[in-house]
Amino acid sequence: MASTLERIQKVTAELLGVPAAKAIESAKFVEDLGAESTQSIELVVSLEEEFGIEMDEAGALGVKTVGDAVKFIDAALAKK
Repeated sequence: MASTLERIQKVTAELLGVPAAKAIESAKFVEDLGAESTQSIELVVSLEEEFGIEMDEAGALGVKTVGDAVKFIDAALAKK
């Protein structure tokens, strides 16, 4: 099974149209990967579906980088 990072890279690449290799842990979704506000919402929904979790609004707003998303999702999965 793919790692959390690999799965986030796949979802990000598909939604934002960037190479998965560009979605490194330090990459910022908006500044580095070009996510616009509507795409940010779509990204949250896509990640929720990919991992079978729900991201609360406050938590989702704190996710600025791919690495933040990995930490957030791993923590959410650990609570399941």
